[in-house]
Amino acid sequence: MSANDTQVAGTHYKAKPIQPWDYIVSNKLGYLEGNVVKYITRYPEKGGLADVYKAKHYIEKLIEVLEDEHT
Repeated sequence: MSANDTQVAGTHYKAKPIQPWDYIVSNKLGYLEGNVVKYITRYPEKGGLADVYKAKHYIEKLIEVLEDEHT
């Protein structure tokens, strides 16, 4: 049995054609980018607007990190 066959606490990822963590791992995304994918993927079924704001918050942090790298 694969970890994709079960979901702890809810079903908001089970019906997705591509599991967010499979996308994140396949594309070698980091923590900040991965959380953007996670929250934006699940917002319609789980957190609604709050999840969109969470994704935005991670994008804002990613921008800060990238700007710091270029200074």
